[in-house]
Amino acid sequence: MENSRLGRGGALASATLSGLMTAVFVIIAVISAPTESRAQIVMKISTATINDAQDEWIKRFTAAVTEQSGGRIKGERYPASQLGSIPRQIEATQLGAVQGWVGPPEFLSGIDKRFELMTAPGIFLNMEHARRVLADPEFAASFLKIAELKNLKGVGLFLSGPNVIATRKPAQNLSDLKGLKIRVLASTIQLEQIKEFGATPVPMALGMVLPAIQQGTIDGLMTSLPVMTAFRYYDAAPYIIETNQSYVTSIATLSKRWFDGLPADLQKIVMDCAVRTTSELYPWIAKTLEEQRGVWTTGGGKFTDLTEAEHKAMMANLVRVSEAVFSRDPELNAMYHELSAAAKRNQ
Repeated sequence: MENSRLGRGGALASATLSGLMTAVFVIIAVISAPTESRAQIVMKISTATINDAQDEWIKRFTAAVTEQSGGRIKGERYPASQLGSIPRQIEATQLGAVQGWVGPPEFLSGIDKRFELMTAPGIFLNMEHARRVLADPEFAASFLKIAELKNLKGVGLFLSGPNVIATRKPAQNLSDLKGLKIRVLASTIQLEQIKEFGATPVPMALGMVLPAIQQGTIDGLMTSLPVMTAFRYYDAAPYIIETNQSYVTSIATLSKRWFDGLPADLQKIVMDCAVRTTSELYPWIAKTLEEQRGVWTTGGGKFTDLTEAEHKAMMANLVRVSEAVFSRDPELNAMYHELSAAAKRNQ
C-alpha cells in the first residue's frame, strides 16, 4: 500500500513538472517568436487620388513605418477613394476607424477656416520657392497643429503643383472662361478666384468630376496637372490654360486618438517616418510634374500660356481678392500673414 501511495505521488509530481516545463517552453516560444507573428497594429491611410504626390507619400510612409516598426505596425494604402468620399475619409480618421487621410487642406475648412489659405494667389513664386515655404519650420508647425482640437494630427505638408484650368472646349485666354462652370475645392478663396475670371465655381467631390464633364454638367476644373492626368481628364477636358496663379498643396493627417494610443517608441517611429517621407518627396514631385506634361499631350491634350501682361494683371487682381477674403476673419488673416512672412523668409 505504501508503495502504491508513493507511486501515485510520484506520478503526480511528474505530471506537475511536465506541465511546468510545457508552460516554460510556451513562454520562451512566444518571446522568441518573430515580431510579424504577434498581433499587429493596422494603419490604414487613405486619399482620393492615385498615382500622384498624395498617393506616393502614402506608399513611402506606410512602407517606412512597417519596416521601421519591425512589423508591429502594418501600413495599408487606400488610394482613389476606396474608403469613401473625402468627407467620409476625414470623419473616419477623426474617429480612428481609419488611421490617416492625405489631401488638400481646403477639405478641412469645415473644421477650421484657416485651412483655406494654402491656395492663396501670389504667395509662391515657383515650385522651389513653394517647397521652401512649406518646409519652413515655424510656419509648418503652426499650420499642422490647427486641427488637433478636432482629433486630427498634422504630420506632413507638401506640394502637388501649380493650379491650372482644363476645359471641354478650347480656351485661349481668361476671357474665354466667362460663363463656364468650373469645378473647384469647397473653399472661399477658390470660389472667388473663379468668379474673378467671370466663370461659375462648382464645388464637387473628385469622384464626380469626370462624369460631370462628360455629361456637360460642368465645363472644366481647376487643379494640378498630375491629378488631371491620373484620372485621364484629357479625354473629356483636353484644353489646359496654365494660369499658375496658385498652388495645390497637400496635408498628411493621422487620427490623434489612434496616435495618442500608441506606445512612445512607436509614436517616435511614426513621426520620424512622416518627417522623412515629406522631406524626401520633392524630387519625385518635380520629376513627375514634368513627365505629366508629356502624358497630357500624348493623350491628346493641349496647353495654352497666358501672355505676360495678362498673367501680371490677373495676379494683381487675385491678390486683392485674397486680401479682401482673408480680412473678414481675424484668425484666417493672422495665418495668412504667417504664410506671407514665411514666403518672404524663403525667397
